[in-house]
Amino acid sequence: MKKLDKMPDPPPPVLRDMRKTACTITREHFKAEAKPLDLGRELAGIFADIKQFSTGSFGWRINTKIVAEVGGVPVTIQVQGNLTIVGSKELPK
Repeated sequence: MKKLDKMPDPPPPVLRDMRKTACTITREHFKAEAKPLDLGRELAGIFADIKQFSTGSFGWRINTKIVAEVGGVPVTIQVQGNLTIVGSKELPK
């Protein structure tokens, strides 16, 4: 076994994603204050993109962030979803 004259340099630090958004409320606040979210109001003016899925079905896809309030405190919400037309996968190509 070869002896090292000095310790090797440590690996570079892992860079954290600086885009990460901090949560502005606690779990307890959410449990106590959260109400059903009116998506019609919260997503007004936001549109889902037309999408043909890899499964062969088609419909729309949404991926965005919105801001809503929980007990008067603004929170950022990640919205993701597929809106698939039922039966579209079975249609002839």
